[in-house]
Amino acid sequence: MSVVLLLIGLALLIFMTVQGINIIVSAILASVFVALVSGLNIVDAMTDTYMQGFTGYFASYFLIFLLGAIFGKIMADTGAAESIARWIMKIIGPKGAVMAVVLACAIMTYGGVSLFVVGFAVYPIAVSLFRTANLPRRFIPAALVFGSVTFTMYLPGSPEIQNIMPTEFFGTTPYSGLGVGLVVGLFTFGIGSFWLYWMVNRAKKRGEEFIPYESDKDIEQNDKKLPSIIQAFLPVLVVIIGMITYSQFFIANTATIFALLTAILVALIIMFNYLSKFWDVMSKGTNEAIIAACNTSAVIAFGKVAALTTGFTQIVETVLQIPGPPLISMAICINLIAGLTGSASGGLGIALPILSPTYLNMGIDPGALHRVSVMSSDGLASLPHNGYVVTTIRNISKESFKTAYLPVACMAVILTQIATTFAIILFTIFG
Repeated sequence: MSVVLLLIGLALLIFMTVQGINIIVSAILASVFVALVSGLNIVDAMTDTYMQGFTGYFASYFLIFLLGAIFGKIMADTGAAESIARWIMKIIGPKGAVMAVVLACAIMTYGGVSLFVVGFAVYPIAVSLFRTANLPRRFIPAALVFGSVTFTMYLPGSPEIQNIMPTEFFGTTPYSGLGVGLVVGLFTFGIGSFWLYWMVNRAKKRGEEFIPYESDKDIEQNDKKLPSIIQAFLPVLVVIIGMITYSQFFIANTATIFALLTAILVALIIMFNYLSKFWDVMSKGTNEAIIAACNTSAVIAFGKVAALTTGFTQIVETVLQIPGPPLISMAICINLIAGLTGSASGGLGIALPILSPTYLNMGIDPGALHRVSVMSSDGLASLPHNGYVVTTIRNISKESFKTAYLPVACMAVILTQIATTFAIILFTIFG
């Protein structure tokens, strides 16, 4: 019964989130419900457990959220993001519209630009490409998601928060599990590209075409002078090189902070003349960082309360008993928690403090634990209640879940499960 009550609490959180209720309010209400039905002391659960979970995560990762958001705003406001997207478009051409969108997203997200900034920056280019190639526009969200939250998130060296969090619990670096991570990343890119092209071509054969929307009028036709491709790429390269360099001297969190800070300084030096309003960009980036960090912290805090319940313990113990390589049970557990919270980082924040001691004591390679945990967090987390999925489909692309979500699910949910399974097989054979 305790498991059922916990699942009801999680379902309540998902329902409120999908209904558009603020995630912080939803998390507090769901936490109160879970505490009450599980017989926890409501005062201790909320003032102690919940608030410690919230403030602990916020304190650990806020600077990364802040610098990442500011960097993304600078890349967007200077036109650097658009410059990169247009450069890729020129190389590949309209016939490669789908891949141009994917690569533009991939380069920027692996270079440290916020997912949401990338989505808004690339979407106008995607509309132009899909219109020229006469491709069904309902596949734009899938292209954006595929290039932003799949292989680029779990490639070794990614500055995304999901690749940083495991370092704290496994004593690893963002490059841990390098060999298998690269192989699986390339595998995911290849299979995903083929699958996405197949879906688009299949739709075209059925007679689907590009349909103009009234909202297309709202897409700004940006005629301002853009930075050169060298100027646009340099800050992205600084993030990547900085991650490698600073990781030799600092822990992952600190290395990421220094890499993003260096990239921001470089971007300001070489592209300051392209900024419209410097302090406005700083202010918007800061506000977005606070909102993103608070939203994630709220989900983490809910997980801390849920972790105190008997039902949560029973679920974890059941998963740990799954036969086969231990990496399988860990992947399933993280996947489930990330799916129930609708957040990859939220799932990791709840699962890793509980699971990491158990799996480290088994003598499993920390690099394998790191890489598999990152990949498994990105599967069920992309179900319809995921914040980025909702934003990409509804707010950015102005599509409906009925027409656009299936291709997104194929890329972010199903393909990621396949990639995680492949990674576990490789680590088991060669680990």
